Amino acid sequence: METNFGEAALQGLQRYMRRVNEELGLQGEAFYTQAEPTASAYIALERRLPDWPDRDVALLWTERHGWALTVETHAGEELVVAGYLTAEPLPAPRVVAEFAQGLLSGERSPRPEPPPLFDGGADLAHRLAAYPKPAFPRGG
Repeated sequence: METNFGEAALQGLQRYMRRVNEELGLQGEAFYTQAEPTASAYIALERRLPDWPDRDVALLWTERHGWALTVETHAGEELVVAGYLTAEPLPAPRVVAEFAQGLLSGERSPRPEPPPLFDGGADLAHRLAAYPKPAFPRGG
């Protein structure tokens, strides 16, 4: 079942991604979000995996599988999943950053199998729409 993400949920997803981006210590907004056909987000990372030293790495979030650390492939090919974060679909940004840093450093073993599909539906969209705004305006 695909969720109908409205503008409020998409804005909440963007706020969530900014917080994950900050926890990762990334500068700027190195992420992309989309609501259709299903909600997803992509964060480009600055480091590489030891087993894939010549490939870029990214975090991918989908409403159906949550977070995965992925390896870029050649143009037009699917991303290779290096590991999934098998938690709830919206774990704390700190948890996402620890997951990525653990895999990138080799201190954490990857979980190559996807978690069971999340079916948050309208609840997930509502949680994203309610995702808190930063306490202080950016840049000030």
